[in-house]
Amino acid sequence: MHPDHPAAHPVERLNEASFVALALTNPVNAELLQRLGGLGLPQCRLTAGCLFQAVWNRQAGRAPGWSVNDHDVFYFDGDDLSWEAEDRVIQAVQALTADLGVKVEVKNQARVHLWYRDRFQADYPQLTRTTDGIDRYLVACTCVGIDVRTRALYAPHGLDELQRGVLRMNPRLAQPAMFRDKARSYQQRWPWLSIAPAEGEGCP
Repeated sequence: MHPDHPAAHPVERLNEASFVALALTNPVNAELLQRLGGLGLPQCRLTAGCLFQAVWNRQAGRAPGWSVNDHDVFYFDGDDLSWEAEDRVIQAVQALTADLGVKVEVKNQARVHLWYRDRFQADYPQLTRTTDGIDRYLVACTCVGIDVRTRALYAPHGLDELQRGVLRMNPRLAQPAMFRDKARSYQQRWPWLSIAPAEGEGCP
């Protein structure tokens, strides 16, 4: 058995409460949820790797923040789509979290469509809520976010595949090449993860 195999470090069956509790074993996540609430950002959620990697790290017997490169914060302000407004939020969050010594990436999901093509040479739809951005992650089980105000979990694909380490292409964002690159990058760090073939494909 590989030392990182989840059977070596079992995690109780994930539900909303246990996932949030596990994510908060990363003390940076706990601090961010506490501090960001005071900014009153609309539809603000902590999301992405800083949350779901805590599950895989527990299963691998590692610290909850191992391999977390940044902490993603999404909010939705459709009333002001200017870069200046978003930059004010970014600066406020940086000032609020500077002592934590981590990178916090803040994005207004209402304006992603305005800059995405210039940066990634691809179209991006105009979103209508914060969770639309979470819905567009490449790997289905990584679509998770915790509401800063209520601590409610958003996980449209559930938590079973995350716990079992099954990396499946998000059916809402079918980008096979980008998905495989992302999935393999996860597999390099947590070798027991398995990549589910896309419909009509063999094993990758």
